[in-house]
Amino acid sequence: MTLEGEIALVTGGSRGIGRAAAMALAKEGAEVIINYVSNEAKAKETCNEIAAMGGKASAVKFDVANIDETKTAIEQLLKDKKKISILVNNAGITRDGLMMRYSIEDWDQVLNTNLRSAFVVSQAVIRSMMKERKGSIIHMGSIVGITGNAGQAAYCAAKAGIIGLTKSMAKELASRNIRVNAIAPGFIETDMTHALTEDQKKAIFNEIPLGRIGTAEEIGQAVVFLASSQSSYITGQTVVVDGGMGM
Repeated sequence: MTLEGEIALVTGGSRGIGRAAAMALAKEGAEVIINYVSNEAKAKETCNEIAAMGGKASAVKFDVANIDETKTAIEQLLKDKKKISILVNNAGITRDGLMMRYSIEDWDQVLNTNLRSAFVVSQAVIRSMMKERKGSIIHMGSIVGITGNAGQAAYCAAKAGIIGLTKSMAKELASRNIRVNAIAPGFIETDMTHALTEDQKKAIFNEIPLGRIGTAEEIGQAVVFLASSQSSYITGQTVVVDGGMGM
């Protein structure tokens, strides 16, 4: 699977799944643009690691939850790079809590960052893809967008919305040879999972048929597959990578 000559934008690409996706795309030859909002050091660290292995990467700061800031940044990127042929909408946050005490402010923040941003970033990028008559857009969903989860109403709603957005975009853009798919990770080892206690992790492991936690690198490989010609006849799909957790 080669991605030589492709330019990929990965939102939230400085750490976790985003970082793994950026590294995997770069290993296959894509030039990677890593979006970040606050952790410049991590973004530059990832760029340096990609450069050290012979790849090409740059970091760009913008908040995907801010519509004007996002559109301005992507407009400038397209001027500089001429095209973006792979888009990974990975940026996301969690604000967990039971519905009875959940604030509208948290609801809006989660939906804006996890769902609205995927629409806004995609809308800003697809004009370039349409001109090239080629592109792959990959939205990062979650298994809980399919199964639901207590205490995560906003997050689950956003990730379920990602699935619907994926299907609608795929139908709209297929005639221009732009494929749109989603990945629904299960329980993956990232910074967000480190706060869990061993008892909590054990309880989750018991629900995973493969009996182990997933890695960000495994999600990165799924990103590469959906970005490459190996998946040229796949669009509008949600690829579940969860060790069987959602069965």
